[in-house]
Amino acid sequence: MSITRRRALATLTLLVGAATGACAGPRDREVPVQREELLRAAAQGDAARVRDALQAGAPIEARDGQGRTALLLTAAADHVEAATVLVKAGADPDAQDRQRDSPFLVTGVTGSVAMLKALLPARPDLTLTNRYGGVALIPACERGHVDYVREVLRTGIAVDHVNRLGWTGLLEAIILGDGSARYQEIVRLLIAAGADVGLADGDGVPPLRHATAKHHEEIAALLRAAGAR
Repeated sequence: MSITRRRALATLTLLVGAATGACAGPRDREVPVQREELLRAAAQGDAARVRDALQAGAPIEARDGQGRTALLLTAAADHVEAATVLVKAGADPDAQDRQRDSPFLVTGVTGSVAMLKALLPARPDLTLTNRYGGVALIPACERGHVDYVREVLRTGIAVDHVNRLGWTGLLEAIILGDGSARYQEIVRLLIAAGADVGLADGDGVPPLRHATAKHHEEIAALLRAAGAR
């Protein structure tokens, strides 16, 4: 193609682009504005504004600079009412951001039972994993979220899921927990849910040996009573 022809095509492209922009109606220009309004309202937990932004045409799966959807923003900040509006409107509970967090996965970090219950009607994928390869149960065990662990186990989530570190929820509660009453209760809940008390970590170290090494005597007793060696 000659230089003259290439220049002519470039000029035509610019003219077409300008014409397209000139023909864009007010509604077309409103969408980016409403998208930003939706994300702001979600982050602030303003359910009424979230509803208004959706009704004005904001894309429900719009994302911010970190790849977070409106539902993820509400879940991370525990804005249950705003999340409920989004769930009813069809928001995706499994949409992951750049860090691989999703609305459902992040509830395992926050430990919010209310948010967990708000998201369940959206049928989240219980097998979805975070950047560490863990399901929502695992960070909850690590952080000692007793009520959350009790509730999420009722969903049928995999109690023996192993993350990239080679740890289950049981191992995280023992290795990263402080052996206090809340971690003891989490271990009880996991055992009652059928956790394999003999399932070792990636280095072949079983839960009982970890509990003994950390002097978590009460947890060690629970494991022995469940048949651990």
